[in-house]
Amino acid sequence: MKFLFKISVGLIIFSGILFFYQQPTIYSWGFFGHKKINRMAVFTLPPEMIKFYKKNIEYITEHAVDPDKRRYAVEGEAPRHYIDIDHYEHYGSDPFIIVPRKWNDAVLKFSEDTLQAYGIVPWHVNVMVIRLTKAFETKDYDKILKVSADLGHYIGDSHVPLHTTKNYNGQLTNQKGIHGFWESRLPELKHQEYDYFVGRAKYVDDVQNDVWDVVKASFTAKDSVLNIEKQLNDEFPQDRKYSVENRGAAIMKVYSEAYSNRYHEKLNGMVERRLIESIVKVGSYWYTAWVNAGQPNLDELLEKAPSKKLLEEDVALDKDYQNNKIKGREHQD
Repeated sequence: MKFLFKISVGLIIFSGILFFYQQPTIYSWGFFGHKKINRMAVFTLPPEMIKFYKKNIEYITEHAVDPDKRRYAVEGEAPRHYIDIDHYEHYGSDPFIIVPRKWNDAVLKFSEDTLQAYGIVPWHVNVMVIRLTKAFETKDYDKILKVSADLGHYIGDSHVPLHTTKNYNGQLTNQKGIHGFWESRLPELKHQEYDYFVGRAKYVDDVQNDVWDVVKASFTAKDSVLNIEKQLNDEFPQDRKYSVENRGAAIMKVYSEAYSNRYHEKLNGMVERRLIESIVKVGSYWYTAWVNAGQPNLDELLEKAPSKKLLEEDVALDKDYQNNKIKGREHQD
């Protein structure tokens, strides 16, 4: 019996570790990070907006992850989360000069198929701000909630350095797993140390140019994300790089706390800065859409609630997420 028990335990542990290697980590900032960004962005809003958003803070928080879930249901969702801007370097030395910031100009230069193939996040953020503006104009309760939550997600994505490069999971530099390490593991471990007094949302005159500046800042940080981890890997005792943790019913292999803490320290506040900047930017783009819509009185919507149709759509999305395979690019730890 003892022998059989040991075999059973061993199989459970092996299955748990195998589960770790098989499960895709597709979530920029992780579910935790995206929810944190949307939730904290509510508190950057002016008095004219904050009552409505605070009333709906749980919906906007929980549905911050819908775009990632949608990758299991909708073809073409994946490119909205990233842009491999370094793909365009073979056209010249500076891809931010080579790639037009306006969508129609970029389509004329490279074709829509090419843009979709290498990611469209800066253009899609602008589209979402326009959609939110229209939702405010018509005082469409459901769309304000849904688009606000989705927009927050894509803005968060644009702040992640590894969402701007072909080497999005270190797969080209023998650093496979770094994507989830930087944007999920570190925030989950260190978020309580972050300063969330981020200031107030500000009006953005030109969203399209502004989000491109965000992407450029993310891309500038990309080399540090990769090079610092590579250096740490060479210096750190390999038998202490990983550990195992219980995650629900599974035992999962993760980057150890010691390794994570050292990497976080070497990044010198980068993860916190990008997370905090995401929060301010989300609030600012919500605010910009509201101003562009003519500053409608949101107090008139306070007695409303999400429609039955919206809630049914949310349930359907969860089923797709649970039962389908991811569509488009994924990365595995």
